[in-house]
Amino acid sequence: MKRISLCLSIFIILFGIQDVCAQANEDLSEEKKQEWANTGPDTVQTAVGRLILPPPFATKSVTKNSKIVKWPDGEMPKAPQGFKVTKFAEDLEHPRRTYVGPNQDIFVVESNDAGKSANRITMFRDRNQDGVPEERYTFLKNLNQPYGMLILNDYFYVANVDGVVRFPYKEGQTSIDADSEKILELPAGGYNHHWTRNLIAGPDGQKLYVSVGSSSNVGEHGMDKEVRRANILEINPDGSGEKVYAAGLRNPVGMDWNPVTGELWTAVNERDKIGNNLVPDYVTSVKEDGWYGWPYSYYGNLKDPRWESDPHPEKVENAIIPDVSVGPHTASLGLTFYTKNSFPEKYRNGAFVGQHGSWNRANFSGYKVIFIPFDENGDPQEPEDFLTGFIASDDSSQVYGRPVGVTTLPDGSLLVNDDDGNVIWRVAAEK
Repeated sequence: MKRISLCLSIFIILFGIQDVCAQANEDLSEEKKQEWANTGPDTVQTAVGRLILPPPFATKSVTKNSKIVKWPDGEMPKAPQGFKVTKFAEDLEHPRRTYVGPNQDIFVVESNDAGKSANRITMFRDRNQDGVPEERYTFLKNLNQPYGMLILNDYFYVANVDGVVRFPYKEGQTSIDADSEKILELPAGGYNHHWTRNLIAGPDGQKLYVSVGSSSNVGEHGMDKEVRRANILEINPDGSGEKVYAAGLRNPVGMDWNPVTGELWTAVNERDKIGNNLVPDYVTSVKEDGWYGWPYSYYGNLKDPRWESDPHPEKVENAIIPDVSVGPHTASLGLTFYTKNSFPEKYRNGAFVGQHGSWNRANFSGYKVIFIPFDENGDPQEPEDFLTGFIASDDSSQVYGRPVGVTTLPDGSLLVNDDDGNVIWRVAAEK
């Protein structure tokens, strides 16, 4: 009775029409799984063409974790012809994301799962812009699984796992010792390491956008655990005025603004445990007040079998099909649009995506950086590989690293954070 009352209260106060007491069933019988497997493939129309998806449970769900091994002497990631790969920084402790300040200082979050996170931001300064930083500082300490960083209006913002904080900041300072001001509480914890909270400002700096991943795979612990999760939130720079900008995004992490259309775009990790090739992660434009299906459906109105007994037809019917599929279980986390001039013209206004790599697939997927070309109208084209070579042996489950954050430097080169490899790679066009 108490649980019913609590759920009803949350329902009335926060959601109005959403059944927050609903709960998925992950323990389907083998007979039921086979029924779904026999339903045949599905076809959806994305922004870059038709996508044919296998039925749920067409293959068994597997666990295949990767093991980090050292690069052979003289080896490093492989970029297309005409590019050079070098190490920008190493000896870091799980460098997850990089942010470049207005004065070109370079900030790196060293962050990880709870209990093994350095909870630190390290700052680099490359005064002569040669791709080799001369200075390194411990900029901030004692954070709580930080990810998103932002400098705005004389504040340095950090998105920790449990909230957004800010510190007074003066351009050029090399450390912060001041106490933080928490401007927004966020729900912490969650399945499959969904602790990353990204943070970006709107184009005019009047609004901030905070990504918050789900606390479960598909709502199996109850939707009352998903309040304010699987969302992109919009707030004012002081933390007030919170609204859900977009919902039904299982784990949106990378965010950036399309330089042609002005739309917000995000990279999203989709759900697991219904087969090798379901559900593909995606990169998509984000419509204000848009609904993207999680956990009840995927790629529009394709129903998740684990919600068969409580299908939420009105939600399924209204789900938006994402723009670009980027492969199943790739853990696509980093996202940045390329607006510089040093790369060849084809890269102009396109998007780089860091794929951390799979664990729920018989053969590895991800473990690379891909590039999504965009045309002159700001519309996406088919993705292509950009930085590869991180898989040492699929058969032995060995990899050299796991790319995550992708960031453009002022000189037009690309930084790629390899968190498990504890290194940041720099990719530059050869002159």
